[in-house]
Amino acid sequence: MRLSGRFRSALIIGVQGIRARKMRTFLSMVSLFLGVLAVVVVQAGAETLEQARLADLELQVGKDGTRQAYLPGSGNSVQVSNDTLLGRTDGVAIATRQAIVGEPGVAPLNPGGAPFDQPGGYGPGSGGMYCDQYGCRPMPPPDGTEVPVPGQAIELSLSSLTGDIRRFKPFRRVSGEWLDFTSAPSLAPRLVLNLAAAKGFNQHQVPARLRFDGATANPTPQIIGVVDDGIPHPTAYSRADELANWTPPAAGTGDYGPGLQVMMAPAAGELERLLVLRLVATGIPEGEIRFETIQARKDIARDLALIRWIFLGMASLVLLIGVAGILNVGLATVGERVEEFALRRAVGTSRMLLAGIVLAETLLTGLLTAAAAIAVSALGLSAAGSLFAGQAPFLVDMVFPWRAGVAGVIAGLVAGLLGGLIPAIRAARIPIATVMRA
Repeated sequence: MRLSGRFRSALIIGVQGIRARKMRTFLSMVSLFLGVLAVVVVQAGAETLEQARLADLELQVGKDGTRQAYLPGSGNSVQVSNDTLLGRTDGVAIATRQAIVGEPGVAPLNPGGAPFDQPGGYGPGSGGMYCDQYGCRPMPPPDGTEVPVPGQAIELSLSSLTGDIRRFKPFRRVSGEWLDFTSAPSLAPRLVLNLAAAKGFNQHQVPARLRFDGATANPTPQIIGVVDDGIPHPTAYSRADELANWTPPAAGTGDYGPGLQVMMAPAAGELERLLVLRLVATGIPEGEIRFETIQARKDIARDLALIRWIFLGMASLVLLIGVAGILNVGLATVGERVEEFALRRAVGTSRMLLAGIVLAETLLTGLLTAAAAIAVSALGLSAAGSLFAGQAPFLVDMVFPWRAGVAGVIAGLVAGLLGGLIPAIRAARIPIATVMRA
């Protein structure tokens, strides 16, 4: 209780000292502000960078904890996966194949589904490029191969989904709407484009005819929306049951590009075991069916931690300059208050309480500086979210990281302690006889 009383007295006298010397307190805060602000900005920047990297990884790889497997893209595996996962909310099967939208019998504008801002093409159907010191040009086709006539057609990767993939990959809707898996399948397959595909359709007018291997006819697709999926090449998403209307049951044994991907919720253990049993029953070796847990945050944690410690080290150097400023102001203040402290010692004030008074002033100065630095950083992050929301969509819902606020408070307290320690010791050593000389 006695210690609590001393602490309260030191705090009250410290506040009075700050009010009596507003200009010196302000100068101390100015010298410390940049150092604390640097610590807060580094911590907030590291948190923001982590969110940005994680948002990109979640778009391309999937959310942390999601169970995923890549299976052989045979007709049996696709059919079994579709039958097992169709209509489920805790799992989705994604079968990817190459498709062309536009005129039949012509070469697409982007062979192989290449991005529209890159020359040439890649993947199936691409003739490839030959590059030397004079530049890049298309490779000539083999002898006897008929070269399709270039026409109004766009090649893209077509991913057929058994359910809503956004639970596992948080695609950002840009325009239009997403696929509705609760309604009856349409004979005109509904497509949702990614940004790379939407760019091509904005630049070129192509007929609404969809072609892919195994289809009994060329259906007329409906483009209903655009999403940001983080994939740089043209991609479209459609319901698996709508594409199945144009694919006979015996089809599906062709090339599905990268194969068949299955994603499940972490708690869907029974569904995972059921799918594995059904796939094994079709003749797929159990060793080829391996589910893994996505750990995107763990994969980037080491790189981000290294960057964070490097910048925190640089911020600490700036903080030391602020500590030196508080130290100088504190020593000057103690020198001016020698008679006051000696008089307090004469009336019974302990050395510990005198040191506490000086430390209380510097610690309060550090806290006030930390509050100012945190407020400026929060306003800066909010302004950045408003200005750059179009270029970095993750900033729209970004809130000020609480860890950055904690780091700022700790930096302010540490700076106040280091800057006030020597003045506090000097104040505690002032002899009582000084008041007699005064």
